[in-house]
Amino acid sequence: MAFATERPELARNRANYVPLTPVSFLVRAARFYPERTAIVHGDRRFTYAQFFARCRRLAHALAEAGVRRGDTVAILAANSPALLEAHYAVPMLGAVLNPINVRLDPALIAFCLEHGEASVFLADREFHATVAPALQLLKTPLKVVDIADAETTACPRLADTEYEDFIAAGDPEFVWPGIADEWESLCLLYTSGPTGNPKGVGYSHRGAHLAAMSNALTVKLDHQSRYLWTLPMFHCSGWTFTWGVTAVGATHV
Repeated sequence: MAFATERPELARNRANYVPLTPVSFLVRAARFYPERTAIVHGDRRFTYAQFFARCRRLAHALAEAGVRRGDTVAILAANSPALLEAHYAVPMLGAVLNPINVRLDPALIAFCLEHGEASVFLADREFHATVAPALQLLKTPLKVVDIADAETTACPRLADTEYEDFIAAGDPEFVWPGIADEWESLCLLYTSGPTGNPKGVGYSHRGAHLAAMSNALTVKLDHQSRYLWTLPMFHCSGWTFTWGVTAVGATHV
């Protein structure tokens, strides 16, 4: 750093420095493997080109809903395309993703939403029994987007806006603002609160990028891998495999 200070022309600039962020993994995968299968979810299949476009649609829809840099977007969902897409779309805006444990009771869900100051809540209707009463406990209403997972049927709606309709209104060519500093917060994750209310823990863009690459290398993921999502994505963002699988152009199942 001293050398760069002594030689201003060698200081950090756009030619020699790009902030680390796991969003870059999806950009690269869509560019080099556009037709490769990115996601398998029941009967649904998305290529990397489609996955990228859906994330851009979601990012644009969230921006149109008023989400700005530093805002929190919460999501409570089973392992599904929506939860995976949120791990890219929210950080595209420089916003903070808050994946909530699906096993929490209504009071703790409400606590996470209020403590994390969520402005938008993406909620899987499969968990209507706990999410609906949690929303009633909130002191300040927030925008809720209802996720109707194709693998779940006969569950009551949680909001008037359904997820697929929400992202359909977004622009698949959206140019997202991104981040200015790789130390910006990417995720807000909560403990399950065994000794009181849940405790918030943050991921930075840099930390998530490096952890995802480390995990992909450790378990020897490559472009032929098919990663079966048994680990909950809400748990430490699936130990960062939400990004690590994409980094190598593998398939999320």
